[in-house]
Amino acid sequence: MTLLKICDREIGPKCAPYIVAEMSGNHGHDFDRAVKILYAAKEAGADAVKLQSYTSETMTIDCDNQFFRIKGTPWDGRRLFELYADAHTPWDWYRQLTPVANDLGLQLFSTPFDSTSVDYLEQEGAPAYKVASFEIVDLPLLNRVARTGKPVILSTGMASSVEIEEAVETLKASGCRQYALLKCTSAYPAPASEMNLHTIPDLIKKFRVPVGISDHTLEVAVPVSAIALGACIVEKHLTLSRSQEGPDSGFSLEPDEFKLMVQAVRTAFESLGDIHYGATDRERSSLVFRRSLFVVKDIKAGEMFTNENVRSIRPGYGLPPRAFDQVLGRCANRPIKRGTPMSWDLITSSSKTKS
Repeated sequence: MTLLKICDREIGPKCAPYIVAEMSGNHGHDFDRAVKILYAAKEAGADAVKLQSYTSETMTIDCDNQFFRIKGTPWDGRRLFELYADAHTPWDWYRQLTPVANDLGLQLFSTPFDSTSVDYLEQEGAPAYKVASFEIVDLPLLNRVARTGKPVILSTGMASSVEIEEAVETLKASGCRQYALLKCTSAYPAPASEMNLHTIPDLIKKFRVPVGISDHTLEVAVPVSAIALGACIVEKHLTLSRSQEGPDSGFSLEPDEFKLMVQAVRTAFESLGDIHYGATDRERSSLVFRRSLFVVKDIKAGEMFTNENVRSIRPGYGLPPRAFDQVLGRCANRPIKRGTPMSWDLITSSSKTKS
């Protein structure tokens, strides 16, 4: 599998999960709040914060007919142009937030939505790009992003297998050498029942690249399950408080929730380990609590070993239980006290048969 590397951070199945806090429109056009979200992301354990770089003009046109009215989402009834004006992040904030992120040890990158936003982010030295699910079919945009030579994280919400393959081929043909895919359900919020996380190992098998999840549920269990299925990236929206109403607040985690999610994801990753049989280092001291054969009644020299005076019990200092049938019917070569672990040297040599 090809690893992804953003600056000095490697991303792949054997690396700690790469946690991305999506700011989106949760700043509410308040720069100080945007800075606080960066601090909250760091405190919660995120590796990176992601912005979105667009304006209402680069996303759509100012039109009020039926095609530009939103239906069936949390933004029902709003005009596209109005929504994007409300949710966008001023472009120059990327430049202003970069030193804050650097001081905190956070990576900062963004999602471009057209070629002009790519041009701007290139000018600002963005280390990587995220392509949103809705733009996976915008092959000219993918071409422009790929030609930067930067790592690309591509969300696959709503996309068919053919569309994902076409997007990947476009990236590769345009010079992209590092990319990752995110399983995503583009509903806001997304129900856990529609996450279809079994797609994650299938994407890994088909494309042999790092795969993650862009999660719009309000659950911790979903990203944890994704990690168990092989995901190595988790992207989730972060807000200071859902009471600070905004276009994305309803499906964003608050800092304490995000921190709990990060801890659970990292624990899940650590628990996967490797394929391993036998005692681990921490288990070795427990081997003594296995069952073994012990003398449970005093035995005289020459007396026969029977079900009455030898049993398989804990702890594990005696012969293994599989030797029980070989011990029965043999004779003791000396007096043996109750509580003595059975060993072959307690059995008369003429009747001793080792397994």
